[in-house]
Amino acid sequence: MNIAILSRGEHLYSTQSLVNAAEKRNHDVEVIDPTYCNVMIEKNKVLLQYHGDIIDDIDAIIPRIGASNTYYGTSLVRHFEAMGVYTAASSQGIIQSRDKWTSFQILAKAGIPLPKTTLGSPAYLKDFLKDFGEGKVIVKILEGTHGNGVILCDNYVNALSTVETLQGLNTRFVMQEYIAESKGSDIRVIVVGGEVVAAMKRFSKPGDFRSNLHQGGSAKVYKLSEKEKEVAIAAARVLNLDVCGIDILPSARGPLVLEVNSTPGLEGIETTTGVSVASAIIKLIEKN
Repeated sequence: MNIAILSRGEHLYSTQSLVNAAEKRNHDVEVIDPTYCNVMIEKNKVLLQYHGDIIDDIDAIIPRIGASNTYYGTSLVRHFEAMGVYTAASSQGIIQSRDKWTSFQILAKAGIPLPKTTLGSPAYLKDFLKDFGEGKVIVKILEGTHGNGVILCDNYVNALSTVETLQGLNTRFVMQEYIAESKGSDIRVIVVGGEVVAAMKRFSKPGDFRSNLHQGGSAKVYKLSEKEKEVAIAAARVLNLDVCGIDILPSARGPLVLEVNSTPGLEGIETTTGVSVASAIIKLIEKN
């Protein structure tokens, strides 16, 4: 089988892990940099050029689309879909999961449990903030990644100052309740083909509330409860993602979905759990 990994970072851990897993299962695998792809439509056919050569022999793709390349990256994935090529993450799933508010709306419609969240509205900003009370509030930039663009505001005055600054910069954001009982931890779940293949609990470093490993947090293997499994699998299904990372926040009222990542990093989860997520992805492709 001919498999293409869409990635601008050929030597990144996640990309190399996928390459190795595909080669071990005797597949031909190529890393394609979306930057050098030319998508076109000619004579009612979708065509794709890579470095000037027509590409028409790909059986499946694994998108590794970065946040800075969402528009063209998802357009490329959609082009492969139009060519009848299987993709581990649908173009629509990537788009929907990349925008936090859009994903919250879709998940909420499906009944997936979420933290209380509101979109930053210029007209009712002060009223919305008051609705969160005088305690801590989380402010999140809509397209931030790896914990960047996530701000913990200790009180109403601090939160108001923060969101007014973001509005002045024309930056879109959401406000979210602070779940004190999580104590700076969350759960990263990897779902592949509608099944949980690995999970870890992440902990924030001292003095920070973000548990992302990119922000210096730590992690350990975690055994999910049946409810946590159910929530993670449902979130992946609702957003039409065959491969994704689901971030779950433990709370007094049960597991809450914080975010769905269509391009989850593999280094943290594989080194923490010892599970080859890359192999699970390749096996998924073989089934499809």
